[in-house]
Amino acid sequence: MEQITTSLAPPRSSQKVGVAGSTSDASGSVTKRLSSELMQLMMSSSPGISAFPKSDANLFEWVGTIEGPTGTVYSGLTFKISITFPPNYPYVAPTIRFDSTCYHPNVDLGSGAICLDILQDKWSAVYSVQTILLSLQSLLGEPNNASPLNPEAAGMWDSPSEYKAKLMSHYSPPSDAASA
Repeated sequence: MEQITTSLAPPRSSQKVGVAGSTSDASGSVTKRLSSELMQLMMSSSPGISAFPKSDANLFEWVGTIEGPTGTVYSGLTFKISITFPPNYPYVAPTIRFDSTCYHPNVDLGSGAICLDILQDKWSAVYSVQTILLSLQSLLGEPNNASPLNPEAAGMWDSPSEYKAKLMSHYSPPSDAASA
């Protein structure tokens, strides 16, 4: 019996230690964190936000949706976003952009880039995908007009009817096929 047990054990030479192992460990750690955050998001009861990986093969590229908060000019509107996680997440913020055209003071109309402090200089590893999505949803109704990516939208913010008309001229709902 001892002979069989010995023959089933992996040979010692297959155990590699070094830089490759640590990179693999780090990648596994990020994958574990993203899997945990996905589960947390799926189990949450936060209305109006969702996100999930674009494919089962890649946990580092996600697609999400954000619904405009009730009581704001964005109420009833849904926006599609993309989330790209760096290999050193959560120590570095993910890159998030609006895939749907979003007329907003803190969103670049052309690229979909977002100006939000927690995605830049205020980033912390304690933030999760859920935290980010809730912050983006909140930003829709409460822009930081002191730091606009879209100065025209910032200047129009205090005229709700004019702003809503401009918002709707740019808005098109995400198609179900694109978000599936």
